[in-house]
Order: sequence, then C-alpha cells, then structure tokens
Amino acid sequence: MTDSAGIPGGTDAAGGEPRPPRNRRRRLLRWIGLGLALLVLAGAATGWWLYNKLDGNITEDTSAAAELSRYERERPAPLSTGAQNILLIGSDSRSGRGNAGYGRDKGTQRSDTTILLHLPKDRGSATAVSIPRDLMTEIPSCLQPDGSRTRVSFAQFNWAFQWGGAACTIRTVEKLTGIRVDHHMVIDFRGFKRMVDAVGGVEVCLKEPVDDVQAKLKLSAGRQTLRGEQALGFVRARHSLGNGSDTERMDRQQQFLGSLVKKVQSNGVLLNPARLYPLLDAATSSVTTDPGLASLRNMYELVRGVRDIPTDRITFLTVPRRPYAPDPNRDELVEPDATRLFRQLREDEPVTVTPPRPKASAQASAQATAPATAAPTPAATASGAISEGNSTGKGTPTPSAPIPTFTGTTAGNTECR
Repeated sequence: MTDSAGIPGGTDAAGGEPRPPRNRRRRLLRWIGLGLALLVLAGAATGWWLYNKLDGNITEDTSAAAELSRYERERPAPLSTGAQNILLIGSDSRSGRGNAGYGRDKGTQRSDTTILLHLPKDRGSATAVSIPRDLMTEIPSCLQPDGSRTRVSFAQFNWAFQWGGAACTIRTVEKLTGIRVDHHMVIDFRGFKRMVDAVGGVEVCLKEPVDDVQAKLKLSAGRQTLRGEQALGFVRARHSLGNGSDTERMDRQQQFLGSLVKKVQSNGVLLNPARLYPLLDAATSSVTTDPGLASLRNMYELVRGVRDIPTDRITFLTVPRRPYAPDPNRDELVEPDATRLFRQLREDEPVTVTPPRPKASAQASAQATAPATAAPTPAATASGAISEGNSTGKGTPTPSAPIPTFTGTTAGNTECR
C-alpha cells in the first residue's frame, strides 16, 4: 500500500512515530497558556487580597488628627527636612479582645510606655528616647472622650494619655521638648504579644531569677527566649525586677526592643514568608496610627528606610531625669542636659550614648540617665543657656564644645542587665 506521494506504508514508514496533527499541538499550547494565565491571575488575586487585608487592619486615628489641627499654630515646626519623629505609645487599656485579663475595664487608659523615635534625614541611625510615665510636666488643656476639656495642669506625664488620648500626649511631648511629632502609633497588650509571637519570641538576659505572680512571670537567670505573655510581663513588671523603679523598667523595655529589632532584621524573619506574614498581620492589626501612616504602603516606606540601620547605631536612652524634689516618687528633668538632648534631636544632630555605670546605691540608680561624659561642660551664659560659640568676643576662636554623651545602650548590646 502506498500513500498519495508513493511512499510505501504511509506516514508510519516515513519517520517511525507519527507526528501529532498541527491542530492538536495548538490545542496543547493553548491549554498550557491558559493554565499559566490562571496561575498568574490566582497569584495576583492572592497578593491583592493579602495587601488589602493588611492595609485594612490598620486603625486610623482621625480624632487625634482633628484635635492636633486645632492647635497647628502653636505646634513646633520641623527644623530638618527629611528627618522624622514618631511617638510610640503603649496603652494599658483593658478594653478590646484579649485585654480583659489584666484588670477590669473602667473605660480609661494610661500609657505605661512612651518612646520618641527620631529618624535622621540620612536614615543612617535611629534614636529612641523613653519619657518616664511619672515625669512632672505641664499638660495643656485637652479634649476628653465626653467632649469636655481639661484645664492646663502640672501633673505626671502619663495623665495626658488618660485625659486626652494620643493628641493630648503629643501636645504634651511637643511642649516639653520643642520637637515636632510627625507620626504616632498606639499599641495595646494583645498587639504587643502577637508581634512577639510572630517573630518566634525575643531573647533577653537576666542576672537573677524572677518570680512575679502579678506580672505572670517566672523565669530562671541567664538567657531566655520570651514569648507573648512572658514578654509582656517582662516589660511591665516593676516590683520583682531590680529595685522596682520606673527607671529600671524603662531600661528593660529598651533592652527588649533592642533584641526585637535584631530579631526582625534577621533573615529568619525578613526572608521567611511563614514568619514575615504573621508579623505584618500582627503589626498592622495591633496599631492605631495617624492618617499619615495608616496604610500598608506608608508603613512599608517607613520600615524600608530603617531596616538596614546597623544595630550599633540604633540607640536607646531615657530623657535625663531625677527624683522630683517635692515627691521622690515622681520625676523631674535634669537640666541643662535634657534641653541639650532635645536640641540635638530637634536639629537632627547625632546623639551619643555610653552604657550605664554600675549602680552602687539608690542615688546612683535614680541618676542613671544623667550624661556620662567626662568632658568639660560648655560654659553657661548669664541667662543660663549653654554657650557653644566659637569666639570669645575678642576675635580669638575657642575650641568647639564637645559632643555630649548620655547614658544609654544600643540594639547591638547583648550584655546581661
């Protein structure tokens, strides 16, 4: 038998295996293309869904924004374009899911933790300044939840958050420091625990064992990896760790945040989708922010600018303070050191810290945040302001004033404390 071309055996004899018909190959390619298109669409849809979910998690604090806009004229102006100051507020509110176990919800909230985070223009470093909750300061007239307004008061700092929430706290910080607060974030107990769990726990180091029923904390001495409930107890405990002072609690909070930064910067989190997504989900669903940060894109831009800062250039310190003379259970600023610190931050100048000295007495503990520099203090003018001029007034230049050094630590410091 021959085909029409005269080749015996037809197509089988010409080349062994018969070639698939052209239309069959086309159908196969179409199915492959369709499958790939569906995969791309599914991936895009999943990515869009995840983005919208994370973006929708963030709570926007419009009331604080409206209150701050009323006082725009009295607020400090930013002095260094590109630098940013972000106020981080830890709320002890018992309202909301997961917070009832810390006490009865009385419809009020205070801030156990307030940190002013300064990011310089070049994003080559970061400075986190803790503000003591018991610091005596002037609190402006603030709008309360019931619509009434408080009077201008001289009171302990954390009353600002109870009286008027984030807006009142921001205005109090700005009056205290002269520094413009560009953004703010508020996080509660449950949100803090979720973020710690999302990174797989945070390592801290204890010199002594801890057994604190009130803080729900029982730990052995040495290095420990703390998760949700333990981590919260560690940063909140006052009476079972150290001398029970708020200063030591702020030191622990700074130590913990430094370890958290190191953990988040590690490849085990940033390059691990199984940990990165839970962290993003926990972070976005746990914070209340100003409108300028209340989107995943804006938060990402903020994080991208600081994620590569070396840990030894992420600095933690407490505003220079000492026991308040009329009431040793309260704090007051140490001057002119506090003014010098605020000026450096305001003008985007570097802040240098040294580790705290060993505390030999209760007095040393109370003054742990005083500047640690041994360099001569710049001469004071007749008005009491710090003079850092380059001339004696007779045309003879004088040496530049030394850069002040404050007691603090960095995220790269892993010593037991």
